[in-house]
Amino acid sequence: MTQVGPGPIEVVWHVEATYAPDGAESRVPFRAEHIARLQRLKAEGIVIEAGAFTDVSATVMIVRAATEEDVLALARDDVYMRNGVWVEIRVRPFGRVREAG
Repeated sequence: MTQVGPGPIEVVWHVEATYAPDGAESRVPFRAEHIARLQRLKAEGIVIEAGAFTDVSATVMIVRAATEEDVLALARDDVYMRNGVWVEIRVRPFGRVREAG
């Protein structure tokens, strides 16, 4: 679904991953691996932005991918999802305003 051609809007994906009630504690052993993966995906241009709410209720990511299934696979493969730190993933198409020029 990612629009790669010209124009002011790029269609990407908004991902929200909800933490388990004990997410602030349960993420600790997996945090370095999780952050390293996000940094790699950002360097590859797949993840545009990512971060958690400061109350550790959810993570938000903006992701480039062809399909919703690709985005879900990417999120499900995260160490947080595989270890129960995240308990739910919601994905929606998102119109991202491109930089001018």
